[in-house]
Amino acid sequence: MSPKGKQVAHQLPATPWGFLPPRMRLLFICGPQCRGGWLAEAFASDSACDVTLESSTGVAEGLGRLREELFDAVLIGHEPGEVDALEVMDAIRAGSSDEQPVIILGDEPRRMMEALCYEAGADAYLHIEETTTRALIWTVSRAMERHELVAENRRLQQAHRHRLQLEHDEVSRLLEQQRRMLCSDPADPCQSAVQQLASPLPAELREHYRELLRSYVIMGSGNLREEMRALAELLARAQMSPRQMMALHVSVLDEMVEGIGSRSARHVLNRGDMLILEMMIDLATHYRRQLLDSIQPPRQMILPGFHRPLETDCPADTCAH
Repeated sequence: MSPKGKQVAHQLPATPWGFLPPRMRLLFICGPQCRGGWLAEAFASDSACDVTLESSTGVAEGLGRLREELFDAVLIGHEPGEVDALEVMDAIRAGSSDEQPVIILGDEPRRMMEALCYEAGADAYLHIEETTTRALIWTVSRAMERHELVAENRRLQQAHRHRLQLEHDEVSRLLEQQRRMLCSDPADPCQSAVQQLASPLPAELREHYRELLRSYVIMGSGNLREEMRALAELLARAQMSPRQMMALHVSVLDEMVEGIGSRSARHVLNRGDMLILEMMIDLATHYRRQLLDSIQPPRQMILPGFHRPLETDCPADTCAH
């Protein structure tokens, strides 16, 4: 693509959707007997859009122009025996990575050619005798608009995939940092350390925590507080250490992130961090309560109207009568 063609494309102002562009640069590929003069005169007679039409005789010359220059759209004259527009379409699509709007003009009825042109990749087929200049201009404009939308959608999809990949890489890095927090020996693989801490835990506990994490990712903590407190109390009674709790969390979270691929991995990690933070708070609260109960065990309170016997008082069965 020549610098000249790129410069022309950059100078075109942005056209609002649904309006004709102020000007268009078209390439007309036709046979040796068709020079495109009649089409240029037709465009010149309509002032709705400034159309610059350049003609190319034969397929080889037309493909050469497309490789070297940039056009807003391509018109192909279907002339059986001289130029087969369907074969030209195959050559254009095979030799160009950037699809361009292509309109096919011919003398054959639309019912015979329209479907074949669509299947070949053309944007439209117009019967010359049934088409006005203004209709041709609008058809070209709509084809340009559609290709711009397709290109924009492709760019958005690529940007979305790139963003998801970046998020997934970041999630993998953060999970690796959490694994390293559990490593007692830096020489040991962190994944092995997590497995050693999490493997002795019952499978039912892992499944219960997996369902809790899945629900937390969807709903948040609002409707799960009672279930979280009950689980923390159960883990505290089972004397689960904070490291084991963190290993369980990292192991389950790693499996969940791996299962969803790049989809919403960052969201799952954020919700998982919130869940383990709340679980650690609840677990610490239960351990603190256990510690306080061991230091200050519960005592039976004296009912109103009763008093505790003094140490100097003699028991009823030992006092002398």
